[in-house]
Amino acid sequence: MLKKVLIANRGEIALRILRACKEMGIKTVAIHSTADRNLKHVMLADETVCIGKPAPKDSYLNVPAIIAAAEVTGADAIHPGYGFLSENADFAEQVERSGFIFIGPRAQTIRLMGDKVSAIKAMKKAGVPTVPGSDGPVGEDSEKNKEIAKKIGYPIIIKASGGGGGRGMHVVYEESELENAIALAKSEAGQFFNNDMVYMEKYLENPRHIEFQILSDGQGHSVYLGERDCSMQRRNQKVIEEAPAPFITEEQRQYIGSRCCEACNEVGYRGAGTFEFLYENGQFYFIEMNTRVQVEHPVSEAITGIDIVKQQLLVAGGSFLTVKQEDIKITGHAIECRINAEDPRTFIPSPGKIQRLHVPGGLGVRWDSHVYDGYTVPPYYDSMIGKLICHAETRNNAIARMRQALDEIVVEGIKTNIPLHKELMNDSVFVQGGMNIHYLGKKLEQ
Repeated sequence: MLKKVLIANRGEIALRILRACKEMGIKTVAIHSTADRNLKHVMLADETVCIGKPAPKDSYLNVPAIIAAAEVTGADAIHPGYGFLSENADFAEQVERSGFIFIGPRAQTIRLMGDKVSAIKAMKKAGVPTVPGSDGPVGEDSEKNKEIAKKIGYPIIIKASGGGGGRGMHVVYEESELENAIALAKSEAGQFFNNDMVYMEKYLENPRHIEFQILSDGQGHSVYLGERDCSMQRRNQKVIEEAPAPFITEEQRQYIGSRCCEACNEVGYRGAGTFEFLYENGQFYFIEMNTRVQVEHPVSEAITGIDIVKQQLLVAGGSFLTVKQEDIKITGHAIECRINAEDPRTFIPSPGKIQRLHVPGGLGVRWDSHVYDGYTVPPYYDSMIGKLICHAETRNNAIARMRQALDEIVVEGIKTNIPLHKELMNDSVFVQGGMNIHYLGKKLEQ
C-alpha cells in the first residue's frame, strides 16, 4: 500500500485523486503554481509545495521542481492525473529513476502507445481491429505513396504519428492533393510534436467515437468496464460523454473488450487506460490508446460501481486488481457534461471570479469540481470548471435527470457553456442517440 502520494496536477482531477487517497488512508502532497494557492485540493492536502509561476512550463510541466517536491516531502509515489505530464514517457522514467512510483504505465509502454504507428502494430498483433492504412510511416517515394493511398481507397487521412488534438491531420479526397497534404502534415508534426513521422489511414466519413475503459495490473490481469460514446465533440474536443454507448450489443462489447484486455496483457500494461475507436457500419477501428485516467471516467464508474482512481492506486502499490471480469455488471446509463468557463456561442474563455455558485444534487447526480463561491478562475489553464454526471436506469431517464440538473446549477460572475448543454439535452438527434463525430461541429456552424 502506498503511504504518501504527490498529486502532480491541478483542478478537479487533483481533487478527485485527493479524495481517493483520503478514503484509502494515504497521505497527500499538493503541488501548485503561485496562481493556484486557493485551489480546493491545496487547502485539503496534508502538505503543499509551491513549485513555480502560473505558466505551465514554470510549474506543472517543470519536472525538476516536481521531483524535488516529492523528495522534500518524502512522497513514495506521484500521480500525474490527466493532461500536463500524464502521458510523458520521459517524466515517467525520471520519476522511477528518482526512486518514486509513477502511478500509471511504465515508460516503455507509454512510448509504445504514444507513437500511433507502433500502437497500431501492437493492436494488430493482439487482434484488435484497426483502420485500413499504410501499416507504417509514409516515406519520401511519391509514386509509392500514391499506390498505398489507392489501395486504401479515397478519401484518406494523413496523421502525425506522435500527434493528437487534431493537429497534423489532413483529409485527402483526390490523388492530386496527396503530395501537398503529406508535406503539410509532416511540417506540422515536426513543429508541434518534434516528430515529423506521418502515416495514412482510410478516412471514415461519418463515424462515432467509442472508447473502452480498461484496468490492468501489469501482472497478467486485465478487465474492461464497458464502453463510452464520446461522439459529441467540437474541434476534436469532447463536450458530452455517455456510457454505455447507444446501440452497441453485448456481443460487440465482449469481443472488443476482451481484445483490449489481451492487448494490455501482451504489453504488460499497468493502471487505467482507454482504447479509442472509430465506429461505422457496425465495425470498430482502433485509432489510439490513452495511457492515463480520462476526463470522462466518472460515467464508467457510475455504470459499474468501480472506483477507477482507487484501482490505479492499488495497482501502483503492487497489488493485483481487486475485481474480475465476471464481477463487472453494467447497470443503467450515465451522461457527463463538461462545464467550461467560456462563452456558449463564441467559446472564448471567460476567466474571472465566481460570484455565486449553486450545484445540483439528488439521486444519481454527481458534481466533480474544484470551484466554489468566490473562487477566481485563472486565465492560464484549461477552461473546464467542473463535470456534471447523471446516472439513471435508462438513457432517457439519464437525459431527463441531466435536464433537471442543468436547470438547477447556477454559476454567476463568469460565462459558461451551460446554455449549450441545455440545448443539446433537448436536441432531437442527441436524444435519439448514435450521432457521429461531425454532428455537433456542423450544428454549431449552422
